[in-house]
Amino acid sequence: MVTATITSKGQVTIPKSIRASLRLATGDKVAFVIQSNGDTVLKPITRSVDDVFGRLHQKTSNVCSADQMNEAVKTRMRNKRS
Repeated sequence: MVTATITSKGQVTIPKSIRASLRLATGDKVAFVIQSNGDTVLKPITRSVDDVFGRLHQKTSNVCSADQMNEAVKTRMRNKRS
């Protein structure tokens, strides 16, 4: 069991092992869900598509056609077998 301490301001630092396990990063949001038996569950709030839209696009990246990508994959797979 991993524990944390509540500060005088009511803040808790989520231990690194828990952040890594839940894949939490700075700025992510979490929800505290209190179950009927009194247990509390910390749940990461997943991001919507709108939050991450455009993150992978870079203006400096080269544009390739599907045929070019398929050929690159074939070439890479041939080289791995060698």
